This record gives sequence, structure tokens and C-alpha cells, in this order.
Amino acid sequence: MLLTLVVLIRIIANPFSNVFQKMLTRRAADPLFVILLVHALLSAICLPVVVFLASHFLFHLSYAFWLNMAAVAGLTVVGNALLVQAVKLSDLSVLGPVNAYKSIISLIPGILLLGEFPRATGLAGMGLIVAGSYFIVDKSVTDPKRNVFVRFFTERGVQYRFAAMALAAVEAVFLKRALLTSSATITFIFWAILGFAAAACIAVLTVFQNDIRPDLRTAAANKRTYLSLAISTGLMQLCTIIVLGGFQVGYALALFQTSALLSVFLGHRIFKEPNILERLAGSVVMVAGAVLIVLEHSTNG
Repeated sequence: MLLTLVVLIRIIANPFSNVFQKMLTRRAADPLFVILLVHALLSAICLPVVVFLASHFLFHLSYAFWLNMAAVAGLTVVGNALLVQAVKLSDLSVLGPVNAYKSIISLIPGILLLGEFPRATGLAGMGLIVAGSYFIVDKSVTDPKRNVFVRFFTERGVQYRFAAMALAAVEAVFLKRALLTSSATITFIFWAILGFAAAACIAVLTVFQNDIRPDLRTAAANKRTYLSLAISTGLMQLCTIIVLGGFQVGYALALFQTSALLSVFLGHRIFKEPNILERLAGSVVMVAGAVLIVLEHSTNG
């Protein structure tokens, strides 16, 4: 029952997090500054817990935990900055379904390193994901030199999303390793705090080299949106960590894919994105493909 609730919260929090990201980027917020401020807000919530419980766990965490969390922090910041940039450039109703490709990406290490090729169910899932991509592309754009699939894979927002997914896949490995040496609560706390430290270091070298006053003004004018983004992002990450440490992870990951349907709906409802029926149909096809891959992998594992 608890795991079901956690998965449900994760499914809802993810699309809403993307909505708040898109709202901020539409108001000229820098993607890295968005990530920095979100981790700052989450760190402010977590720091009192660290101070209160420091004597109980802070000095007992292993070297492996800190090493894995350092890797997680760097990957989180860069990956989320790429994701925010993707949300800035493309429709939510396109990027939500694209998340289904994460299931295909997860198969690549096994194919390249272990020679483990997917079975008939996995191949069918891959085919459904690729086929579903046809329906989410805006075909009203006339481009005789490139077909629909070429336009899909060459769209800048989609490319940023793929890059973010690749980093997220690597991040999940280190996150799982850190979780095995601690707990979900501790892992989340230091995900937030070390993420803020990593974002601050990168921002000093990039964002803070420019005039940040426009970003500060945007932040001041959009306090509620930033707070909403921090809450939805925090809930999403905490639920992900809990699922990684729980049972039936494969089935939970399959259920995560249904958030694509909510992304399409929210993109149309809030940002007036077009072709909702066609994109919903494509999302259903892609989600079905992702579920087939995840469940086959879970069954084989």
C-alpha cells in the first residue's frame, strides 16, 4: 500500500515539476539558476535535520556513500539543467512521451557489454515506442527534406531530453549504491545539499560570470512558482529514492511511464499546446512499449 502511494505521488509530481520549470523558463529564468535555487530551497529544509541528527549518522557514513553521492550531485545538476533547457525549447506534450525512450536506453549497456539482446516482448516494446513517436511530432510543419522521424530526433529540445535521460540513467546507478550504504532519508538530504554545492560551483563558473540581476528579479517575482517547483521536485526525488530501495522496482518504473499522459494533458491545458488527441494516442502507444520493456527486464532479472 505504501509503495503504491509513493509511486502515485511520483507519477503526479514529475509532470507538475516540468510545468513549473516551463513557467520559469518562459519568464527568462536561466536553467542552471533554476536548479541552483531549487536545491537551495530544499537544502534550507534539510539542514536543520542534519544539524539535529548529526551525532547520530553524519560521522558514521561510509567513504563509499560520500563518493557515490558526490557523483550523484554532479550528474543531478547537469542532467536537470539539460532537462530544464529541453522544457524551455519543446512542448511538454512532446517531452513527456519521450521519457519512454529511457526504457530503451536502459537496454543499451546489456546489449553492448553483456550481449544480452531483448526478447520478443522487448523488441515489440521498442517498436511501439518508435512508432508512437510519429504521433507526437507536429506534422503541420512542412519540411520536404526530412521525414517525421528525422525531425523528431533532430529537434533541439528532444536532444536535450535524451542527454538528460542518459545522465539520469548513470545517476541512478550511483544513487542506488549510496542508498545501499545508508537510508532513503539520508540519501535524499544529501542529494539536496550536495546538489546545491555542485550547482553553486558550476554557477560561479558560468551564470555568475554574467549579470544575474535579471534572474534575481525573476526569482523575486515568481516566489510561489519556485517554491512549487522545489516541493514537486523534492517529492519526485524522494519517491524515486524510496522506490529504488523497495520491492518490485521494475513494476514501479513501468507505472512511472504513465506520467507521460498527464504531461500531454497539462501541456495542452496550461500552455495550449496543439494536437492533444494525436499526442495522447502516441503517448499511450509509447507507454505501452515502455511497460513491455520494463516488465520483461524485471521478469528476466
